Amino acid sequence: MELGWLLWGAAVLLLLHVLMELSPAVNFVLRVGFYYLLCVVGSALTVPVCLLVNGGRTVKNMIIKTVVKTFKYFFGLRFEVKGLENFEVEGPAIIVSNHQSMLDMMGLMEVLPDDCVQVGKKELMYAGTVGLIIYLGGVIFINRKSTTSAKMVMAEVAKTMATDKVKVWVYPEGTRNCTGDLLPFKKGAFHVAVQAQVPVIPVVYSSFTTFYNPKKNLFTSGKIKVEVLPPIETKGLTSDDVSDLTDRCFRIMRETLFRLSGRPS
Repeated sequence: MELGWLLWGAAVLLLLHVLMELSPAVNFVLRVGFYYLLCVVGSALTVPVCLLVNGGRTVKNMIIKTVVKTFKYFFGLRFEVKGLENFEVEGPAIIVSNHQSMLDMMGLMEVLPDDCVQVGKKELMYAGTVGLIIYLGGVIFINRKSTTSAKMVMAEVAKTMATDKVKVWVYPEGTRNCTGDLLPFKKGAFHVAVQAQVPVIPVVYSSFTTFYNPKKNLFTSGKIKVEVLPPIETKGLTSDDVSDLTDRCFRIMRETLFRLSGRPS
């Protein structure tokens, strides 16, 4: 009986392997499904540890990053990171990075500094054990559909930075963008940086389009270049300078994105 189950299991695995080799669509769906499975299992295993070690909601619960950093080995992804020393600023800071796909969580956890919380979309709260683990990790949730709510959240971000002395990670594009370019930046994070007089630290990930593209059912192995750029100071700036600060950061990050991705600017 056990031998029969083993043979059936081997046959199913062999069939899946053949289908993955023959069909990009099947390969894409299976790899995405496996990624989600890893997220669910990894968060489910980490939740009890967070509750036992650190209790409730706290940035110290981002120990999930140790688990997520192993995911890259399952998908043949390699990270080449430069500039981590630029995170070593004294006190709070706003970290801004480009936002490409669901794989960004792997990239985030690869370089996430200590005492850093993220701003994420409200819908993530309802993502089962994944939502629970990021809630326990202190993620600040934002309702992207409500401008009033978004402003209130950014005010909370400023308060959290001042009270807890933490860095805050924001995706200024506001949504995923897997085009190999940047979407225009929203100004909320830059308003907070100027209001709190804390530096802005840009982080840029090279384009995923050579190995991950949902429109083409593409999901293979690949290398991701990550560069943490020098902090941009905001001391002495006022609300009148927010637009210039936003544009400056956009230009620097876009030039870096093209350079890391090997495409002309």
